[in-house]
Amino acid sequence: MTEIAGADLTVVARPAGAAGRIGWALTDAWTMTRRELAHWARQPVQLLVGLVFPVMMLVMFAYFIGGGMEVAGGGDYKEFLFPGMLALTMAFGLESTMVSITTDLNKGVLDRFRAMPMSRSAVLVGRSVADMIESLVSVVVLLLAGLLMGWRWHGGVGAGLAAIGLLLLLRFAMLWLGIYLGMAAGKPELVQAVQILVWPVGFLSNAFTSADTMPDWLGAIAEWNPMSATATAVRDLFDNPGWGGDSWAADHAGLLAICWPLALLAVFFPLAVRRYLRLGG
Repeated sequence: MTEIAGADLTVVARPAGAAGRIGWALTDAWTMTRRELAHWARQPVQLLVGLVFPVMMLVMFAYFIGGGMEVAGGGDYKEFLFPGMLALTMAFGLESTMVSITTDLNKGVLDRFRAMPMSRSAVLVGRSVADMIESLVSVVVLLLAGLLMGWRWHGGVGAGLAAIGLLLLLRFAMLWLGIYLGMAAGKPELVQAVQILVWPVGFLSNAFTSADTMPDWLGAIAEWNPMSATATAVRDLFDNPGWGGDSWAADHAGLLAICWPLALLAVFFPLAVRRYLRLGG
């Protein structure tokens, strides 16, 4: 990185060449990722709450409600529930992303970063990398909790890794949706209004029960929910029981589990980048 020194001012110039600019962007992105990770060390309680909450939800639905649930074919309800809870956890992480973005926005942190001689993409990339690391930790914690509760996957290692990949793909798409909505909301108080909408969208899926048990119009919405597609595809890869279904969405859950996140990314990734570049403009 080239420095132009003066009597009272040092200006850091952008590196020349594509390789130099890419290396510069990656270095700045890693710096911003470390900033986000440092927040974990300073605020471990917030991280622990985010990891424990999905486990509490899993325990509550598996033991408090699961005793009265029957899966088609006599399958174990915990094995039906677990993939759905994994998918919901990827969606519920949207709230923490929005809170972080709006907090930095209101404290003027994002404006200061934009005024610094750093890659314009570093802030968003750093935020996304840290979020994905947290999501991976959350998946691992839930997997361990599920194993302790008696859940098992019956497919191979490759199928299990593919299931985790689909979960992280959904999380990555929800992440950029959260980044955009956080900048659009502008204030942490407005995030609460969005949080209220996340819950019904999350529960309006096949995470806890089959869409066939719902009224026809509501079941159709649930079947086409991106979380339903991911939950169904993960069940198939883990070889866990499911209610199935004869709709196109149910028969092509694996395809939808890829197409839905990619569609969300195609819409909200450029919107989030454009919104960030126009901050303070």
